[in-house]
Formats: sequence, structure tokens, C-alpha cells
Amino acid sequence: MITIQNACKYYHSTCAFHIQDLSIEDGQIVGLLGENGAGKTSLLKSLVGLTDYSGSLLINGKPAREQYENISFITEEGSWFGFMTPMQFGAFLSDFYPSFHMKRYQNLIDFFELPSSHIVNFSTGQKAKVEIAAGFSKGAQYIFMDEPFLGKDIFTRRDFLKLMASSLHGSETILLSTHQVEEIENFLDRAIIIHHGEILSDLPLDAIRAQGLTLVEHMQKITGYDPERYKQFDFDV
Repeated sequence: MITIQNACKYYHSTCAFHIQDLSIEDGQIVGLLGENGAGKTSLLKSLVGLTDYSGSLLINGKPAREQYENISFITEEGSWFGFMTPMQFGAFLSDFYPSFHMKRYQNLIDFFELPSSHIVNFSTGQKAKVEIAAGFSKGAQYIFMDEPFLGKDIFTRRDFLKLMASSLHGSETILLSTHQVEEIENFLDRAIIIHHGEILSDLPLDAIRAQGLTLVEHMQKITGYDPERYKQFDFDV
């Protein structure tokens, strides 16, 4: 279980997030959603131990830095080494993570049709595919994803979601931040919406559907977004 209590992160005098109380049960697939600057990335980085914070952020009762072998962080920034080829990177991870599944990693590299050259020469989309292949081959129980679809075309995104759904065992806990809300809606068990660093809504997807709303419509409703607002702009000024 992931438990967060009175946790906050400040950049100088700016609050990135302040979460009073939040629990995520094992086996849930949770969307962490919100506009740019809402605090999603800062929260994920704090959860996986990549930045300092105050308060309590625990995974199975322990901070992330005490159990990296149980955690996989798939990020748009990438964790790969540019001077390595995909297979060299896989070999490195295999030595570092005892539960790393080399065969799954190789199958994903082949499925994504990635070249055998150095990763630094890859396109943005190719680098993201290396990150995904590595993240889903570590054998981690807790998988955190920050914009994993960056640089991918619509067909690659759909393939990835299908691969992800078919490769999960049901015991993994996934916390996913993305702006591709419509594409992941049917994949989520629960949606947590952050606004100005605080939780504005936390509902199961079934509860949102029971209101007759899509996830995007629910986000528009609770954030007060007006889809007609653009009409107020005077283009002749």
C-alpha cells in the first residue's frame, strides 16, 4: 500500500504539492491527473525518492530509498545511458535488479523495432520505448509513470496500453500521470485529480461513469474549465 500523510514539497516559496491524506491499495491502477504545473511530477519524484520533501510518503511502510528493487519509475526524462545500446542497457539492469526479466525486455525491444545503435542517437519516441521496455521488465510491484506516452504516435500508444494490460499479473500497483486522458480512461480503476498541488477529486472510475460523465467531462466540471472561454478573446486587438 502507498500511504501519504501531510506531505508537501516546496521550490523556494512555491508549493509544488501538499497532500494531507491519501492511500492507494495494492493492485490498483490509478491515474494522477491535472493541468501542467499541478504538482504531479513533483509528487511522483518524491514518492520514488528522487527529491526531498516534508511529511510522510511510504510504500509498504517504508520510504522508496529503502526498497528500490520494488519500484519502477518510467519517466519522460529517461533513465537510460546514452552511450549504451538497448541490449547493453538491459544487461546493466539485469546485473542491478535481481528480478529483471531479460527475455521480456528483449521481446519488447524487438516489438518496438528499436535499432541496435547507441540510445543517444535515438529519436524522442524511440528513447521513450527503451524507458518503457526497461520499466516493465524490472519485476517491480510498484510502477510509477510520468508522461510515458511522450513522443509516441497514436498506434504506438495503443499497442503499449494493450501490452501493459496483458503483461500485468494483477498484484502490481500503478500510478500513472499523463495528459492522454481519453486513451487511458478504460484502463484505470481510479482517478486522482490534482489542482494547484492539492487533491481536488479522488474517485473510482465507476463512480464517475455512474454520474453519466467521461473522465474528461468530470475534470472539466470540478476544475471549472469553460470550453467556450476562447470565444471571449478578441483577436482584433
